[in-house]
Amino acid sequence: MEILVLLLYGLALMLLFLYNCGQLSLIIIYIRSERERRKMAQSINTTPSDELPRVTVQLPVYNELYVVERLIDAVVQLQYPKDKLDIQLLDDSSDETVELIAEKVKVYKEQGFDIEHIRRPERKGFKAGALAYGLEFAKGEFIAIFDADFVPDPEFLRKTIPHFSDPKVAIVQTRWEHLNEEFSLMTQLQAFGLNAHFTIEQSGRHAAGFLANFNGTGGVWRKAAIADAGGWQSDTLTEDLDLSYRAQLRGWKFVYREDIGSPAELPVAMNALKSQQYRWMKGAAECARKLFGKVLRTPGISFTMKLHAFFHLFSSATFILVLILGVMSVPLIYIRSQHPEWEWVFFIINLFQFNLLILITFYGIPLWFLKPSSKTRLMWYFPMYSSLMMGLSLHNTIAVIEGYLGRKTPFIRTPKFNVKTAADRWDSNKYVSRKLNWLTVMEGLLSLYFLGGLALAVYIQDFRMFFLHIMLMVGFGMVFLYSLVQNRSRPVQVIG
Repeated sequence: MEILVLLLYGLALMLLFLYNCGQLSLIIIYIRSERERRKMAQSINTTPSDELPRVTVQLPVYNELYVVERLIDAVVQLQYPKDKLDIQLLDDSSDETVELIAEKVKVYKEQGFDIEHIRRPERKGFKAGALAYGLEFAKGEFIAIFDADFVPDPEFLRKTIPHFSDPKVAIVQTRWEHLNEEFSLMTQLQAFGLNAHFTIEQSGRHAAGFLANFNGTGGVWRKAAIADAGGWQSDTLTEDLDLSYRAQLRGWKFVYREDIGSPAELPVAMNALKSQQYRWMKGAAECARKLFGKVLRTPGISFTMKLHAFFHLFSSATFILVLILGVMSVPLIYIRSQHPEWEWVFFIINLFQFNLLILITFYGIPLWFLKPSSKTRLMWYFPMYSSLMMGLSLHNTIAVIEGYLGRKTPFIRTPKFNVKTAADRWDSNKYVSRKLNWLTVMEGLLSLYFLGGLALAVYIQDFRMFFLHIMLMVGFGMVFLYSLVQNRSRPVQVIG
């Protein structure tokens, strides 16, 4: 049993190290490509209005009572000729959202906007199905997509459409910004993590020509590329990642503009964050199962591209490794005290702690560049964000395993709140799940488990895992307590 614990811990740590080596290469690419990014941003000139192509803006909506009016008001402010813009409200709602949209569409139709309220006869395929259905009526050569919680920049289309002068460009993705980052510690930590993805990962993959992903919103597609790649498909929970890979494997290009921000709202409730994480992690696992074989078989894809595609598609598996690492770390304290002759093994394992330096750099660079006035927050944000992700590792591990096993579950969209400051209230939001389940109880028990690890360290007088166990205890405790406190509000019907 002791050997098994040692092997599992060492294997998890080594695999995390290999994954982080891939992240390190993206850090290096990002730093080295700064000049190219600036050059690209400056070289895209504004296209004269009479030469602009027709664009369809698709707004997939399902029960978005709190944010849909804000979304529509923002989209009609896009600085683009009215005669070359049509707007689709792809509305699958089953509540008052339907009436709100109908009223808004009526008002803007009277103002001369080409805006349609589209209702499907049946909600098949969730978001992917809605996008595919709307595509049948889309008048535009290009398709811009925004989720309900986004508030696009009025110049969004003017800045992105010129990239399509290259006939091989299929996707232009922009960087997510955060409307309510300062709402709470939880939103600050989410922004901290997402900024690393939208800075290092997306910019690095684009600069190196690696396979990258449309993020589901805040981007523009060439309509012909969607059709050529096989269209929107609903057999995974991340239809955006799926279509992105299929298009690029067909030879289409991906463009990423870090300098163009698309503001959106971050989840403020733990159960909302969990539903988002579940969909992202399970969907990524489903896409890995569906697409990685195609990546290996596609001619013209270099070994380096395939390696980075492997890291990308299987990135959600890191939560499995983190959970194994955490659980095995407690008995490891006892094993070390009983086998001083194995110290050379522990010395080798400790070499993989280089992981920490890579991760600090990975998350620190975006903070340095995007918010230079907040650089000093890194030493607070990094351990707290790491703790939060550790605390979600059990929840996300279950999602990833379900994805790899092919277990199908419905698309559960993330509730939106329309809150920006701590003074705004969200607890009456009727879409939030208040259900306390066995998983929340397990997260609370794991927090106590790692508290026991701290007690064991004090008893044995071996503090080499002490900081790790503090982070794990805080992480699982934070997830448990957020879930518990938010579940004390009045119970309501969950609308998924």
